[in-house]
Amino acid sequence: MTALVARPIRHARTGEQRQQVLATQHLRLMVLMLLFAGAILIVVGRLAILGVMEGGDRGAAAAAMAPRGDIVDRNGAPLARTIDAWTIGVHPKKLIGDPADIAQKLADLMPDKGDQSWFYAQITRPVSFTYLNRRASPALVEAVNAIGEPGIVFERETQRLYPQSTLAAHALGFISGGRGMSGIERALDERLTNPSLSGTPVALSIDSRVQAAMESELGRAVGAYQAKGGAGIVLDVNTGEIVSMVSMPLFNPNRVGMAGTEELRNNTIQSVYELGSAFKPITMAIAIDSGIVTSMSRRFDATQPLQVGRFKIKDDHAQNRWLNIPETLVHSSNIATARIADEIGAARMQQMFRKLGFDTKPDIELREKGRPLWPTYWARTTTMTTAYGHGIAVTPLHLASAYAALVNGGIWRPATLLKVQPGHAVQGRRVIKPETSYRIRQLLRLIVEDGTGRKAEAPGYRVGGKTGTAEVPRAGGYAKNANVSTFAAAFPMDAPRYVVIAMLDSPKRVAENSFQTTAAYTAAPVVSRVISRTGAMLGVIPDDRRDIDVSELSGLLWHAPGENMADPE
Repeated sequence: MTALVARPIRHARTGEQRQQVLATQHLRLMVLMLLFAGAILIVVGRLAILGVMEGGDRGAAAAAMAPRGDIVDRNGAPLARTIDAWTIGVHPKKLIGDPADIAQKLADLMPDKGDQSWFYAQITRPVSFTYLNRRASPALVEAVNAIGEPGIVFERETQRLYPQSTLAAHALGFISGGRGMSGIERALDERLTNPSLSGTPVALSIDSRVQAAMESELGRAVGAYQAKGGAGIVLDVNTGEIVSMVSMPLFNPNRVGMAGTEELRNNTIQSVYELGSAFKPITMAIAIDSGIVTSMSRRFDATQPLQVGRFKIKDDHAQNRWLNIPETLVHSSNIATARIADEIGAARMQQMFRKLGFDTKPDIELREKGRPLWPTYWARTTTMTTAYGHGIAVTPLHLASAYAALVNGGIWRPATLLKVQPGHAVQGRRVIKPETSYRIRQLLRLIVEDGTGRKAEAPGYRVGGKTGTAEVPRAGGYAKNANVSTFAAAFPMDAPRYVVIAMLDSPKRVAENSFQTTAAYTAAPVVSRVISRTGAMLGVIPDDRRDIDVSELSGLLWHAPGENMADPE
């Protein structure tokens, strides 16, 4: 029997179908790749557009992230720096440990921040987060982390550090939110935040050693005499550089939030005062320079108080006789000075005061400056009283710059807190003749040798200067039990280098000042101690064999038996 087997029938177009499927799959893959590439191009393009549109913003952000420039003193000692620091914070609601126990451990590690009760109050506050320390060292962070409390957190950030604490605080100022708020930090904010200059520190004219001495001596006097405040300045007479600027009370720029309005106020340039008899050498310079006084032996009537209309001008320690020029300053006579000013006249007095900048804010880089109280009307009595520092109010810096001009040969220069390179001092303007300046130097030296400034003497440094004691203005008149005591000095008088100003606001009568609040007993000793401590640092070598010749003037002095010249202003 024969069997027939049928062969399977193959579809003729199977190969073509496979090719079509493969082609379709390849097409779909290509489309998918194109879509993916297109998406990438869109993202890249969008980023490029954003980069172009926001380039300026990114540049500003980069600038903000650049570290703020350092500030150093004239010798390179750091005064303000930007450092990497840690912050320690806490999420009170996330604490899992015993708050009392954690607070005690934190107090043991950070006693400068507060005691156990302070930390307990912080970590139990009804807030989601609060800071415990904004400037912590890595070692402290490690120790706090070892407490093992997950509610305590740490973050790294840059901080502005003032390594010398309160030193030169008012000159430096402080920052908030990355911006300078006062002092040099504010005045040079743009310079300090410039990324291209952040690596170059700003050099101030301040000498940290001299600044520390002035803060120490002035602070001691303010504390001992229970004064409301004070101001101290050391100024280079040939360049206008401020070597020391002190305002009392002090504040710590590292903890500016703890300072009050009085602490933040810079009394050297913001507060204006009637500075009393410290103005008398200025008046005498006007009289000599204008030819009103041509002889030191010329005498003026001080036999009795001077009546001008309803006003009476008198001397605190009346000599009751005619006084020549040296005696007028040595005895600090208001009467004789007023008579001299009367001959000078209002026009010449105003002209000199304007040359010295007494009608404008102090000339210095800082922004926070006080405007002098300039008389609105110059009556005859105004001319007389401003001659001895009443009826016109200026800052201590105004007085320092004026005294620099009195002793440096007659050139007034603006003050500066920036270091001046040799040969680059501001040219300034002439306000008195060189020969007048020399005469004033003789008179100032005589006041310290034989007058009211004896307590300002610093052996070997040839100090010259003038006391100034003025009653504090009050509503309706002047306070009889409060005064501003100032001593304005320069040294060495044979070749002046520096002016030193010390001022105390409302010192009390205490045993330390022999129960006297006049400048002779309060401000003058501060100047003496500051010069004795800093003279050699400033390059002035004490020498008892050198001095300015005052023999022709000292011969004109007459002393009553038993006279004590430290008693007046």
